Amino acid sequence: MTKADLIDEVSRLAELTRKDSEVIVETIFESVVRSLRAGDKIEIRGFGSFRTRQRKPRMGRNPKTGEKVEVPAKKIPFFKPSKELKDLVNEGIVAAAVPPAPSATPTA
Repeated sequence: MTKADLIDEVSRLAELTRKDSEVIVETIFESVVRSLRAGDKIEIRGFGSFRTRQRKPRMGRNPKTGEKVEVPAKKIPFFKPSKELKDLVNEGIVAAAVPPAPSATPTA
């Protein structure tokens, strides 16, 4: 799903204009980015949490030339899904993995 698909879905489900839906989706994304930049944690119950993790500086290699390159420390965004989201995503997989119970019809 792309951002445009998400905007269309919000527009359809909430019965809003596409422009209003676009403002809503953009506002949510901007709020998430602003909070992560400030170092805050975002928790959406039933969905998951967003936070940043700090990566230490390290020595890397340029794969083309093989020369060593210093990679600076940086923050990276990290998403941790909630148990509810994991269960919803795996709902169909679990049902397909369990074999059907044998039927109790007599074969005489």
